[in-house]
Amino acid sequence: MEICAGAGGQALGLHNAGFEHRALIEIDPHAVQTLSHNARGPGWERCEILPWDLTSFDMDKLKEIVGDSTLDLLAGGVPCPPFSLAGKQLGEADERDLFPVMLDMVEELQPRAVMIENVRGLLEPEHKFQDYRLRIRAHLESLGYRILGWEVLEARDYGVPQLRPRAILVAMREPAASHFLRPQASKKIVTVAEALDETMRIRFGNSAKGRKHYEKWRRTAEEKGTVAPTLVGGSKKHGGADLGPTRAKRAWAELGVDGHGVADPHGHTKNPERDLYGDRGPKLTVEQAAIIQGFPPDWEFQGRKTAAYRQVGNAFPPPVAQAVGESIIRALKAAESGLQPPEEPEGLFEPVAPRQLTLTG
Repeated sequence: MEICAGAGGQALGLHNAGFEHRALIEIDPHAVQTLSHNARGPGWERCEILPWDLTSFDMDKLKEIVGDSTLDLLAGGVPCPPFSLAGKQLGEADERDLFPVMLDMVEELQPRAVMIENVRGLLEPEHKFQDYRLRIRAHLESLGYRILGWEVLEARDYGVPQLRPRAILVAMREPAASHFLRPQASKKIVTVAEALDETMRIRFGNSAKGRKHYEKWRRTAEEKGTVAPTLVGGSKKHGGADLGPTRAKRAWAELGVDGHGVADPHGHTKNPERDLYGDRGPKLTVEQAAIIQGFPPDWEFQGRKTAAYRQVGNAFPPPVAQAVGESIIRALKAAESGLQPPEEPEGLFEPVAPRQLTLTG
């Protein structure tokens, strides 16, 4: 079961890890449409999409969904603005803070494991929300959970072509907790040039002009040879979508991409000079932004361009969720099999050096 499911980044990753969802809870109507459109087929048959406001919802309905079975995992990406380094960092004083709701759900539903995702601002600077983190930890421990880690995980280490540090909390009960091992990072960094090559070839086409501009983009992206800056989804209070603040736009420019807006979908381009042939390079389509977040091409975002891009920009990369989910499943299955726990140091993730976190979301 998952709260604050957004456009399904975490849900897709956990699905790929082997979980079968019973419910996805999300309030944004465009994201609800995206979930309904994509969460279908094998493994999704019993999943209910609940368009709920979590400040007032039906806990009895959730208990009914779980029924007599055991809930293996309660997951959620609780709202980030209360803790974002780019915001006011009001924390628990922010009306958007849903940690209390998540903890209430843990107490009522008694899942075997809990996974909570948020921005790194919740953990950095360390002293800012220290008391709040300690109270959250104490609450979970009072319910019988062991905190297996609450650290920053970098998306690029899991095959996502983007700098996207996220704070991940995992808590489990014994005996499964003793079997939990850190998720394995990818052995290879995926660059923007590699990730977008095929879609850029298709967008530019086979005309002489298109080939010329494709080659120019490819050379620029390969020379930089790195991952993308953090995509920023923004909020409904602001205007049209772009790829981030000034510093992020400069980083995109070094990769041959114009970060000052989002292109029309391929095949529906109204202004090629703006979307493909501008002096700053091509703009990304929503579909390409989704690739930068680690989504597969067949995950289709609903709503008009700006609404769809915001869903992408605010998403949790599926490969990161999958890696953590696989570690949780291995621990649950090992406990069920009665295996002896491994001799592994406690802790979820290796520390992330500050130099890896130069771009923020």
